Amino acid sequence: MPQPGAPIYLDYAATTPVDPRVAEQMSRALMAHGTFGNPASRSHAYGWQAEELVENARAEVAAALHADPREIVWTSGATESDNLALKGVVEGALGSGRNHIITSAIEHKAILDTCEHLQGQGCTVTYLAPDAYGRVSPQQVAEALTPASLIVSIMHVNNELGTVNDVAAIGQVCRDAGVWFHTDAAQGFGKVPLDMSRMPIDLVSISGHKIYGPKGIGVLYVRREPAVKVAAQIHGGGHEMGMRSGTLATHQIVGFGAAAALIHELHADEQAKLSRLRSRFLAHIQQIPDAVVHTHPEHHIPGIINVGFAGVDGETLLLALDDVACSNGSACTSASVEPSFVLKAIGVPDDLAHASLRFSLGRYTTEDEVERAGVRISEVVHRLRGP
Repeated sequence: MPQPGAPIYLDYAATTPVDPRVAEQMSRALMAHGTFGNPASRSHAYGWQAEELVENARAEVAAALHADPREIVWTSGATESDNLALKGVVEGALGSGRNHIITSAIEHKAILDTCEHLQGQGCTVTYLAPDAYGRVSPQQVAEALTPASLIVSIMHVNNELGTVNDVAAIGQVCRDAGVWFHTDAAQGFGKVPLDMSRMPIDLVSISGHKIYGPKGIGVLYVRREPAVKVAAQIHGGGHEMGMRSGTLATHQIVGFGAAAALIHELHADEQAKLSRLRSRFLAHIQQIPDAVVHTHPEHHIPGIINVGFAGVDGETLLLALDDVACSNGSACTSASVEPSFVLKAIGVPDDLAHASLRFSLGRYTTEDEVERAGVRISEVVHRLRGP
């Protein structure tokens, strides 16, 4: 829980605190009196016990995705998962004559920078323009496909806007065309149900620290039927079904598994609570003249709200809100003085993009915090606009 006097934390999209129930399980996999062994050590009980914890966690994540545990590949986070998905599929298809990638202009930098890298390796990339709220339509994807298309990567939930894409429908377009479909679900996993037993999605990137698990651990879901060929990008032992070598971080994996297990228990109540808090927060925001909500009014997760405050300098606003922790974009790009590339791509003018902030609610957000934050934001915007 926040320390007394600490800013109100409304930046859950950047990272979440580790749930105490998760931390407790993690601690048991760290010390000498716990399960600290190397999961790859097959000759003694320490290794066997660690391997059992790893496989139990793999099963927990698989259950949350309605997937086969053999389809879960441990990585260091969603950024590595994104890299492995795109680079691995492209390398696995060398010589096939197919090197065309389709993505959107507002993907996470882990996708955009990887696509730029692959362009330098001879791939062609089509960047689809989203609508005014950040959605990409299945029709756009269908129209962009060519005989050379190999993989489509469209994010599940945009990390700055909170807008949700219809990844099942996009996946069906790709499946019908014989093209692989990848989605970065770092912001969607645990908030919007993903059912790999029914959805035609071939690769999914998720991250532990967005669901009240630890940082430094992620997953790439890799479908087994139809089987996706993913070439390893990290070599050295052939771990993780040959797709990702390296000694597994048992404690982080245990944490991811524990956090995933809590999704089953808490999802319905948690999303209902966040929807109520979102409504209270928006009630305050909508009282501010010329406040513009960039998040889709219907297709969104309740925890992310992106708002522009016309007539206010965004950096000044962010500094003035020193008692409300929020952001002016993705945590990966928030140090930039440029306006959000996501907002620019959906047609937001530079001055309003500069004056836009992302507020994100989470498991430990209280109604009192939302009320105090709403009042504080209104006061600061009014003061900065002047008489």
